[in-house]
Amino acid sequence: EHTAVRETAGLFDVSHMGEFIVRGPQALDLVQYITVNDASKIEIGQAQYSAMCLESGGVIDDLLIYRFSDRFMLVVNAANRAKDLEWIQQRADTFDVELEDASEATALIALQGPAAREILQPLTNPDVDSIEYYRFSEGEVANVPAVVSGTGYTGEDGFELYTAAEDAPQMWDALLLAGSPQGLVPAGLGARDSLRLEMGYSLYGNDLDENHTTLESGLGWITKLDNGDFVGRDALAAQKKNGVARRLVGMRVEGRAFPRPGYPILSNGEAVGRITSGTISPSLGAGIALGYVPSEMAKVDTVLQVDVRGRPAEVHVQRLPFYTDSSIRR
Repeated sequence: EHTAVRETAGLFDVSHMGEFIVRGPQALDLVQYITVNDASKIEIGQAQYSAMCLESGGVIDDLLIYRFSDRFMLVVNAANRAKDLEWIQQRADTFDVELEDASEATALIALQGPAAREILQPLTNPDVDSIEYYRFSEGEVANVPAVVSGTGYTGEDGFELYTAAEDAPQMWDALLLAGSPQGLVPAGLGARDSLRLEMGYSLYGNDLDENHTTLESGLGWITKLDNGDFVGRDALAAQKKNGVARRLVGMRVEGRAFPRPGYPILSNGEAVGRITSGTISPSLGAGIALGYVPSEMAKVDTVLQVDVRGRPAEVHVQRLPFYTDSSIRR
């Protein structure tokens, strides 16, 4: 499944994700207040990657924000859906907005891989070549209404397709049939995890959580501190001023060791952090991992060790992504 996505295409059912709809005169104001990125820069038909934080700056969730002409759609992680909805609702009460949980009514199918456009084109209106990275359009896929989004979690070219839950089986079957000549295969969450890790994409609950801020978690690039007030801004601004003590880094294992989440990261035999995500990369044939280390050890090429069941395995801090030949980078 992993190799199919890298070489041709894979089809994922990720309908477990949560979708919240925000409407009303102050919809933008609310989205701006609860997220760290600059939502005012999102154009109609565009998606934005962002995060929601506690007052402490700890990450509540990372999410995608879609801007339609009359509403916003927030796509959150499945495990956080109830927590996120309650947290947003508490803050929405002071804004003139309507907040709707559309998760149960919405299916999400992800078609990912270099052949994704070729497979999708005969089934869709609009023209998929008109949909750029992090842009979306409303139309039809396999004769059912859909939002066609140029996004994904694999590092490959592809699309995430939102449709009504009852229409998902028709769309799924049509996509598999259309993609059979190219070798399209159904793919599961195990492949999704190894694909995202090769790209250095963080997973909430592993690499992101309420105990680490966006600045520590490698999400400083989406944290717009000069963008007025938002939840967590003061704490993040103070942390940036005072210095970030620990950072999430990528590490490549020397040798054949398997770096599993929870394994201690060592420097000269002393524990300095822990692995948050790790696997043997199918594309690279080597162990790769993410983990938090003191900032002074976060420089590329720093040599550390991982305690693999009592045996130290040498790792090198590496610039992300690990895999650099994906179709969205070519």
